[in-house]
Amino acid sequence: MAVVLDLYSRAIVGWAMHHRMQQELAHAALTMAVARRQPSGEVILHSDRGSQYCAFAYQALLKRHGMVPSHSRTGNCWDNAAMESFFRSLKSERVYLTHYRSYEEARTDVFDYIRFYNHQRRHSTLGYLTPVEFERRRSELSA
Repeated sequence: MAVVLDLYSRAIVGWAMHHRMQQELAHAALTMAVARRQPSGEVILHSDRGSQYCAFAYQALLKRHGMVPSHSRTGNCWDNAAMESFFRSLKSERVYLTHYRSYEEARTDVFDYIRFYNHQRRHSTLGYLTPVEFERRRSELSA
């Protein structure tokens, strides 16, 4: 699974899932994030040092969208703590509690969890608001 998380609001803004980790998976998650957020101005995209994120094609995709790559230090999970926290929550709150009969069932359930995560799950770093509620309130304040 590849995921793009907005660090400001903790919202999952892009995601993709496949049987195998491959470059196309990371591309699909990033493409979804760009389509949903339509960023203007410089965006820093942080990732680990996985081969799919360091690959020339992925770096070219970042450049095409005006994004600046940032990578974790080798072997340092703390550099990517927000993403690691999301995956911990996904696994402990959903995946480890569920027996999936098929890949499609797992995929549907994981995407359902992402909807829950964005719309219903409260985050201490956001003052116990959901990512969607946090973004809504921030946009009202800036309007």
